[in-house]
Amino acid sequence: MKRVLGRSGIEVSALGLGCWAIGGPYAGGANQYGWGHVDDAESIRAIRRALDLGVTFFDTASSYGAGHSETVLGQALGGDRDQVVIATKWGWTFDEATREAGGADSSIAYLRSCLEGSLRRLGTDYVDLYQLHLGDLPVTEALEMIEPLEDLVAAGKIRAYGWSTDDPQRAEAFAAAGTHCTAIQYDMSVLADRPRIVACCEQAEQAGVNRGPLAMGLLSGKYADGRKVAADDVRSQGYEWLTYFHDGAAAPRWQARVEALREVFAAGGRTPTQGALAWLWARSQTTIPIPGFRDTAQVEQNAAALTFGPLSAREFAEVEDLLSDLRTS
Repeated sequence: MKRVLGRSGIEVSALGLGCWAIGGPYAGGANQYGWGHVDDAESIRAIRRALDLGVTFFDTASSYGAGHSETVLGQALGGDRDQVVIATKWGWTFDEATREAGGADSSIAYLRSCLEGSLRRLGTDYVDLYQLHLGDLPVTEALEMIEPLEDLVAAGKIRAYGWSTDDPQRAEAFAAAGTHCTAIQYDMSVLADRPRIVACCEQAEQAGVNRGPLAMGLLSGKYADGRKVAADDVRSQGYEWLTYFHDGAAAPRWQARVEALREVFAAGGRTPTQGALAWLWARSQTTIPIPGFRDTAQVEQNAAALTFGPLSAREFAEVEDLLSDLRTS
C-alpha cells in the first residue's frame, strides 16, 4: 500500500514511522521532552524489521533526543538509505553533548547549520523532506525561509520541504508560496479530525503527515487498566497540549471513546491500533500516519495495518456516527 508525498511525486509506504520516542531522554531543566529510556539496539532491530515489512518512510527531527534519534536512524538504515524516504525537522536548538533542550531559532543561518548537523548524524548527503518544526511561527517569518529552502533543493541537499503546524492558515500560506513545499505535518487521529488542513492538503497537492495518529498511545487500548507512563515520559508532564493523558495516566473522558471504537475496529479483524490507522487512510488520499515505536512488536502491529488497508465506507460511517459530537464541536 503506497502513497505519494504531495506534489513531489515521491512514493512512500502509506505508513511511516515516527522516530521521536527512539531519541530517548531529552530535557530542558525540569521539563521532559522525550519518552523515557530506550534500548538503541532494539530501536535498530525495529527499524530493520520495518524495512522487511515494506515501510519506507521515516520521520524524525534534529531535536529528538538532542540528535540521538537521527543518529540511531542513520545507523539502522545503513546501506539501505537510498531505498527509503527520510523526513527531519529544524527549528529547536539543543546541546548534543549534554542532551539538553534549548530554545527556538528561526534564523536562516540556523536552518542551514541545523541541516548540516542532521546530514552528519543520519550519515547521508541529502534529506528527502525538510520540515519547519516551529508550528506557531508568524507566517511572514516562515515565508522568508522559502527562498533558502529552494536553494537547498537546487543544491541537492534536500528534495522537498514542509511545515509541521496545526494551524490551517499557516499551512495554506506555506503550501501556496513554496514550489517544492510538498507536505504539512499536523496532529491528527480518529479522535481529532482536522478538516481544514485536510482540505488544504487535498487542494494544494500536499502530503498530510499525521503525527499523533494513535493519540500518543491512547488508541492502542493498553492504558485502559489505569497504568501510568514513566516520570521521564513526556506524557507525564502537565503541558497544555497533552489532552489525552493526565498525571501520566490516560484521561478517563477519552477512555470511553476508545472502548466505543473497539467494536467497530474489531469487526474488520483489526486491533484498535490498526483500526485507528485505517480510519486515517479512509479519511483522505493525502494522509500518511507516522505512529511512534519503541520496539519490534509495535512496528509489526503497526505495519500489519497495511494488509487491512483503509476502513470500508460502512465502517468509516459507523465511526463518524459514534464520534459525531466531536465532529461538530
